[in-house]
Amino acid sequence: MKFLFAILAFIATYAGRVVDQDGQPVPYATVYPISQPQTGTATNNDGYFSFKTDLTSEEKVIVSCIGYEKKEVFGENLLASDDTITTVVLHEQPIALEETVVAAKASKQRNKRKQMAVLLHSVYVKLEQEFPDNPAQYQIVSDVRMQSEGSTWGMEQMIANVIVLPEAGKDGLDSVQFQGKYCKRFFDAEKRAQADELMSGDALERIDEKAQTSKKFGQIEKKAKTNSSVPQNFMRKAVNSVDSGVVVHKTLFSWGNMRYDFEKYMSDLKHWTVSNESEGETVLTHTEKISKFLGCFKVTVQRHYIVDSRTYAVVRFSEHMDVKITIPFGVKLDKEQLQMLNLVNMDDKKIEKFRLKKMRGNVDYNTIYQRRNGFVYTLEKNLVSNAFIIGSKKTEIPLVIKATQRVTELETEGVTPMPQSNITRRIKREIVEIY
Repeated sequence: MKFLFAILAFIATYAGRVVDQDGQPVPYATVYPISQPQTGTATNNDGYFSFKTDLTSEEKVIVSCIGYEKKEVFGENLLASDDTITTVVLHEQPIALEETVVAAKASKQRNKRKQMAVLLHSVYVKLEQEFPDNPAQYQIVSDVRMQSEGSTWGMEQMIANVIVLPEAGKDGLDSVQFQGKYCKRFFDAEKRAQADELMSGDALERIDEKAQTSKKFGQIEKKAKTNSSVPQNFMRKAVNSVDSGVVVHKTLFSWGNMRYDFEKYMSDLKHWTVSNESEGETVLTHTEKISKFLGCFKVTVQRHYIVDSRTYAVVRFSEHMDVKITIPFGVKLDKEQLQMLNLVNMDDKKIEKFRLKKMRGNVDYNTIYQRRNGFVYTLEKNLVSNAFIIGSKKTEIPLVIKATQRVTELETEGVTPMPQSNITRRIKREIVEIY
């Protein structure tokens, strides 16, 4: 009993407010102790946060939000008090891509293919030296936010283990094993209420009936029961569980395996350019244009390798994509799909008339690296995706996805592959409403 009391005595409430340089609240900023990220939380629409855990006086808390510099605060400075509340100020920091894409024209001499080939080879040799051929295990905190017209209406945070096994995957590429450990989904309370309303009643029954009769999804042959609790039970299971390899989180960490991409495009000399050489960093840019399906699908990809001009070591990697999709004659979405679009910014009248005609958007993605024992490992990944779903009569629905992953722990010794059961198991999602 005394031992239990001693543990409980250290559990305390930590609270504060997160604002930007102008004193404006930063909603959906993530706040978590480095040693216990699963106990963290997110700020509400006014920038306030509160969580309970047990921290020593020396333990630090991470406060972060994509588009801002990460800040570390001693936990003891956030202990809740009736008299004062700690304010944490975040300073703006655009993702690395925005800092490195400078419209400087590459010199004619550098653009000569022979000179370019020599430069690319020097960078590739450095990549082979610095990117390790030994396994690495990361613990990451991954945040994915959904936004529309400037307001965030949902965020999912996943804490996961990632094991990278060099050249153990398909075609000799690295194998990336992703295991979710904890998952929280933060909702704006008003949007959550709208979603609950849309997914109630006969909509739930139709979804449940599809799940129970479809052979394609799950091979469930049993007919839907007439018991009214069946749809509710089905949706409750769907809401409270999530695949540990959820697509956005897993894809973001494995996306852009720089070593292999660089090797793949090295010989395409005419599509490489150089800039920024005078600032101590050289930006090598490869541009690729893809057009498929008679021009209905078009994408332009720019890969930016930010290199130390003296050593040829890659410091950051950024990628920008512009995508345009045209759907001949358009596609009529079903009622449930249209209702979900209404959560974003469509009213009831537009819903009935909406026919999907086009999609366009752009994606900015970057990776920042850390060095350990002479090798280079991932430290942080960021993504911003701006998309527009365009319907008939020029109706546009803007959707923004912002994602960030930060490495909290890195192991490079004694790393072994995960059992398959760890990768495929489902984890419970905790639902948290933001007021």
